[in-house]
Amino acid sequence: MSLKASVDIKVYYDRKGNTLTVWFGNPADEYVAEETGEEIVLMKDREGKVIGFEKLNFTGHVGDAIKAAFETVAV
Repeated sequence: MSLKASVDIKVYYDRKGNTLTVWFGNPADEYVAEETGEEIVLMKDREGKVIGFEKLNFTGHVGDAIKAAFETVAV
């Protein structure tokens, strides 16, 4: 049996604030944000499921592409 899921991923880069924010859930469902201590903030919904993260002090150069790789995991 094969399961297929579609997830919209939203990526925002704020040059002024030096942050990179990635949402793989609905941003409107954010209930709490928790800093990990490694300049990463996890955004969670009411059930505690991580629906996004923000990297603080993220710096890139103008024109640089941001590369991302995603992997699915059966749960």
